[in-house]
Amino acid sequence: MTSDPTSASAPVRQGRPPRRRVADRLPDFPWDTIAGAKATAAAHPGGICDLSVGTPVDPTPDLARRALLAAADAHGYPTTVGTAELRDAMVAYMAGRWGAVGLDRDGVLPVIGTKELVAWLPTQLGLGSEDTIVVPATAYPTYEVGARIVGARVVAATDLASLRAELGDVRPSLVWINSPSNPTGEILDAATTKAWVDWAREVGAVLASDECYGEFGWDAEPWSVLHPDICGEDHRGLLSCMSLSKRSNLAGYRAGFVAGDPELVAELLELRKHGGMMMPGPVQAAMAALLVDQEHVEEQRQRYLARRAVLRPALEAAGFRIDHSEGSLYLWATRDEDSRTTLDRLAERGILAAPGDFYGAAGARHVRIALTATDERIAEAARRLTA
Repeated sequence: MTSDPTSASAPVRQGRPPRRRVADRLPDFPWDTIAGAKATAAAHPGGICDLSVGTPVDPTPDLARRALLAAADAHGYPTTVGTAELRDAMVAYMAGRWGAVGLDRDGVLPVIGTKELVAWLPTQLGLGSEDTIVVPATAYPTYEVGARIVGARVVAATDLASLRAELGDVRPSLVWINSPSNPTGEILDAATTKAWVDWAREVGAVLASDECYGEFGWDAEPWSVLHPDICGEDHRGLLSCMSLSKRSNLAGYRAGFVAGDPELVAELLELRKHGGMMMPGPVQAAMAALLVDQEHVEEQRQRYLARRAVLRPALEAAGFRIDHSEGSLYLWATRDEDSRTTLDRLAERGILAAPGDFYGAAGARHVRIALTATDERIAEAARRLTA
């Protein structure tokens, strides 16, 4: 006899909420929205001048290639914590270049490209829907993506004073700052950086400072949150996020690291060991070699300075105003019109930019112009702007 599924004795099937698809949890991938402008720029008789992305175009230093080749016999698993050589190189770089005092091997950890760290830091810190995460009002979109992955509340901050007023009694769990900024190129001075550190400690938040563009300060000198003038030789609650993608043209290697509070670093290490988040051994070797060499960094700085000297006056001659842009690899430009209008105007000249609305509503009247194009393409873009 077939049982009656409606009878009192039949097992009750517990329902579950419908699965939230990725598309429901995350914003649209921004680069997909400029396909039309890209096609217009690509159709220009002189070819496209793609100034929309921050991908390095200059060669990876020979120093890295030699180190990678020497470590190519990587038959064993790499360690998540990094080799002793790499850990010492990270410590030496943070001390020698950024003035970090008291940092040792327990306070550094390699990551598989810093974007990975940015996107997954809220998850790795155990944050969730009851937490609040502060991000810059005009910012690299992955800060918000990381918060949305865990379902946290996101608060966009223009400055510390207005943020305090908006939060009221709410105490955030994670605060992101970024200097030099992507996309604006703004550099926070020492007093402002220290104020963020002091406030984050006051409210008990982890402060993560994205310092990936630190080697590229043009009109001002960037500060690390680990400098003793900023944190008082106490790294408690602080994480500095560093990358070799830009300073060493190493974007394809996926080489970055985090430095700071050894207790936080230990938490990240434990989770990453369980998750198998290991930087490949040959990449660790290349990274160690590059971190102790500043000569190649200075060579790359000069390349970008030369491109900036060509592109900035051309934009200004074409009616653009350049805001901030004290550092990083971008010019934050505006014609005081909607960024999509500017995007289309530039595309008609065969120049592709990144619309400012990629980086939040506060950027909707700017475009981001990258210096990461060849000398020839930068010169051609300048010629078209001033023609």
